[in-house]
Amino acid sequence: MGRVGVRRAVVAVLAIALAGLAAPAFSARSSARSSARSNPRWVIGYYPVYQRDLMPVGEIDWSAMTHLAVGAVIPRADGSLDKSFFVDSTNGPKIAKRLAAAANAHGVIPILMVGGAGFHDGFAAAATNHRAALVKHLLATMRAYGFKGLDLDWEPVQTGEGSAVTALVKALRAQAPHAVLTMPVGWVTRTFPQVPAFYGTLAKSLDRIDVMTYEMAGAYDGWKTWHSSALKGAGSGTPSDIVLNVASYEKAGVPARKLGIGVGFYGTCWAGGVSGPRQQVGSSYVAASDNVMSYTTIMSRYFSSASYRYDETAQAPYLSFGQPTGAQRCTFVSYENPRSVRAKGAWAEQHGLGAEIVWTVNQAHVHGAAPGKTDPLLRAVRASFR
Repeated sequence: MGRVGVRRAVVAVLAIALAGLAAPAFSARSSARSSARSNPRWVIGYYPVYQRDLMPVGEIDWSAMTHLAVGAVIPRADGSLDKSFFVDSTNGPKIAKRLAAAANAHGVIPILMVGGAGFHDGFAAAATNHRAALVKHLLATMRAYGFKGLDLDWEPVQTGEGSAVTALVKALRAQAPHAVLTMPVGWVTRTFPQVPAFYGTLAKSLDRIDVMTYEMAGAYDGWKTWHSSALKGAGSGTPSDIVLNVASYEKAGVPARKLGIGVGFYGTCWAGGVSGPRQQVGSSYVAASDNVMSYTTIMSRYFSSASYRYDETAQAPYLSFGQPTGAQRCTFVSYENPRSVRAKGAWAEQHGLGAEIVWTVNQAHVHGAAPGKTDPLLRAVRASFR
C-alpha cells in the first residue's frame, strides 16, 4: 500500500480457545457482514500498531469510520504468522485485541490487516505452497483476536500470481462466508493502464478491492513532477490519477460498488529545486513521504498561506517554496487537505464507488485539539462520502 511502515517491520491459536469462541464468533461475523451490506459506502481507516503513539486508542474518532484495519500480521513461508504487530509477540497481540474490542464497542467493524509492502515473498510462498495452513492460521487469529474480517495486502501481485491470489481468497470465503474480506491493490499509470482480468473474478469473492491511489508520482525518467494523489489530470509526463485507475479496474470487471480509492494522510516532499507540479524532474528527488511527512507535520512545520497553492485541474493542494524549507529541505510538498478530500468524496459518490481507504488515520491526528478538531481530514472523508 504506499505503506512504508508496514513494509518494514509471530503460531496458531489453541484449539480449546477456538472451541470456546466458535459460536459467538459466527454470530458476530454474521452481524458485521449484515451491517456492512446495509451501508454501501465504507470508510476504512488503517491503523498500523507502530503508529499507536500518534493516535492512542482512547483518542480514536470512531464516528468517522465504518471499518478499522489494524496492522499487521505477516505470513511466513510455511503458512504460519508473525503476530508481533511490529512490537513483540506479547504486547503486539494485546494492542491489536484492544483495538478490535474498542471498534466493536463503537459499532465499527475491525478487520485484520495481513502482509504489506516488503513482505511479498513470505505471503506468496505461504499462499502458493501452504495455502491450507495459511487459511487456518488467518481465520483462527481473526476470530481469537476479535476481528470480523481480513484485509489481504499481497503487495505487489506479480505476473503469474493471479491464480494463487484467487485460490487463497476463494478458500477464505468458503471457510468464512460471513467474514469481511478486502484487498488493497496497486495503482496504474497512463502509459500502462491495463489491469489483469483476474481482478474481475476476484471481486466476486471480495467485499471491496481498494486502489491505493496515493504517492502516485516519483522522480522517474519520462515523468514530470506531480501530485501524490491527483483526482484528475494524468497526461503527458503526469503519470496517474484516480479517474484513470477507477476506469482501468472497472474495465477489468470490478464493479464500481466494490471499488475503493485511497486517501493518504501524509504527503510527498520534493527537494532539489522544483517548486510545483508539471515541472521537469531534472536533479530533483523525493526526499520524504510516509511516516515522515504526516499531515500534522506538514501543517505544523511547513504550511504557510504564502506557500499554499491549489491545482483546480488535479483537485490537489500543494506547497511551493522558493528555497529549501524544513528538516527535509523541501521545495515542493504535495499533500491532502479538506478541500481535496471533499472533491474525492463527491466524485466517489457520484461514480457509485463502494469505499474510501485512509492510510493512515494516525498521521492526521492532532493531540490536544478541541473536540471535533482532532481529526480534520478523517472527518472530511466521512462527511463527503456517506
